[in-house]
Amino acid sequence: MRLNGKAAIVTGGGSGIGKAIAQAFVREGARVAICGRDHGKLERAATEIGPSCLAVAADVSDHDTPETLVARTLERFGRIDTLVNNAAVLLPGTAESLSDSQWEQTYSVNVRAVWQLSRAVLPHLRAAGGGSIINIGSVLSSLGARNRVAYAASKGAVLAMTRAMALDHATENIRINCICPGIVETELVAAFNLDEKARQQRIAAHPMGRFGQPAEIAGLAVFLASDEAAWITGSAFPVDGGYSAQ
Repeated sequence: MRLNGKAAIVTGGGSGIGKAIAQAFVREGARVAICGRDHGKLERAATEIGPSCLAVAADVSDHDTPETLVARTLERFGRIDTLVNNAAVLLPGTAESLSDSQWEQTYSVNVRAVWQLSRAVLPHLRAAGGGSIINIGSVLSSLGARNRVAYAASKGAVLAMTRAMALDHATENIRINCICPGIVETELVAAFNLDEKARQQRIAAHPMGRFGQPAEIAGLAVFLASDEAAWITGSAFPVDGGYSAQ
């Protein structure tokens, strides 16, 4: 029970990586508030995860969501020890094909929400004597890819923000790290409806010969939230089947 007695917030917790992280946290003894836009999906996820999970239906890009989410979590659990900034959007496009609204939506969800949620949580981590913020980046935090201009730029910003925040709060025992997954089997990936040829091409880009599973990201998140990672901050962790090693 590596997270026994801790309380966490996980955004994008209704499915995929966020849900897997919430499930893993609860198995390790934590209480978890999950946030997402789809109320029905969120409630089903919370029911599946169990009574230690609180569902808070909200859009992370709304300006009032951080304070609402923090207040609901404190009301239910009385403390906050960990924030997992997982919610994200992936809108494909090049510099020419992307619209202003697509760029703004990407940055609103993938970057501004990470900053605002972190800002809202930091005083409570400080009050708890320290804690952990885990940002979910991407292999595209440091690598390029065709047709991913906005997404890659936003995930690069997440990694840069992780490192800067880690330095700002290191003396307060508040650790900020970034997990950088390759392609993981989630609803976000499934929504692209890849034909078999395209799917195999993307699988071939991962030396281990397969996409990742949400639980394989969740295991690292548990470690980073636990006291076992007490001297780890400002770090980026690729979990990508060897993609970034090439």
